[in-house]
Amino acid sequence: MAIVELHQLTKSYKNNRGISDISFSIEEGEIFGFIGPNGAGKSTTIRTLLNLIFPTSGSAAIFGKDIVKHSKEIRQDVGYLPSEVHYYDDMKVIDLLTYSGRFHRNFNTVRMKELADGLDLDLSRKIEDLSFGNRKKVGIVQALLHQPRLIILDEPTGGLDPLMQHYFFDLLHEEQKRGATIFFSSHILSEVQKMCERVAIIKEGKLVQVESIESLTKNKVKNVTLIFKVGEPLHIELEGVIQQEIKSNEMRLLYSGNIQELLSKLNGLPLHDVLIEEPTLEETFMHYYEK
Repeated sequence: MAIVELHQLTKSYKNNRGISDISFSIEEGEIFGFIGPNGAGKSTTIRTLLNLIFPTSGSAAIFGKDIVKHSKEIRQDVGYLPSEVHYYDDMKVIDLLTYSGRFHRNFNTVRMKELADGLDLDLSRKIEDLSFGNRKKVGIVQALLHQPRLIILDEPTGGLDPLMQHYFFDLLHEEQKRGATIFFSSHILSEVQKMCERVAIIKEGKLVQVESIESLTKNKVKNVTLIFKVGEPLHIELEGVIQQEIKSNEMRLLYSGNIQELLSKLNGLPLHDVLIEEPTLEETFMHYYEK
């Protein structure tokens, strides 16, 4: 069952880039990645989905309900963490979370305190006294405290130290086990590769590709490291080389051509060693962007 469905969703602005004809779906229980550099249209897509801004054309549904007509109902079961969190500075954390939690049917003070304890968040402190990282923790608790069916995260790890990031990822896996669907938007590709099963790549407001992480990083592009014998010239003529880097007696290639042709070419080279491996999501991502 699709929890989120976008059909040619478009948001146009007069002077700024929006999004154009975005179409994809997210299945129930999935952790779905949404990647692109800053300014690509990730946050615009999310804000349009949440009906914080109105689409220019196209449509979208969450839980099978139209995002414009049924936005109030949808929000009852959605947890949202924006990329930048802004709160009433003079409120205490516990008052803010209690206030926002009461907008939802499933608000539970015990769960609120458990989440805060796990994130090492002091509920008694005022918002104005919190660091950026602790404000992000408030946003995480706020997004999760009502046990939402859909969790939408926009650049969620900014401000979190590595130890807290690790705990946060474990927390998301627990939410997935509970049955939640997670929409994970980020420009940090290593996080997306670690967390997500499928990913959508967005570039300049347009969708480039929707694919499983496994398919993106397997079989299409290879990292090839050629270690030449000392003193030999580093040279290879080969179609399908996307990127080439030479350091000392080592040549690194990002290769998308025929593997048999590659092996045939390597056979005649003065090589000391060869390494062929799958690229990271970041390298694959750059391949799509360069195309």
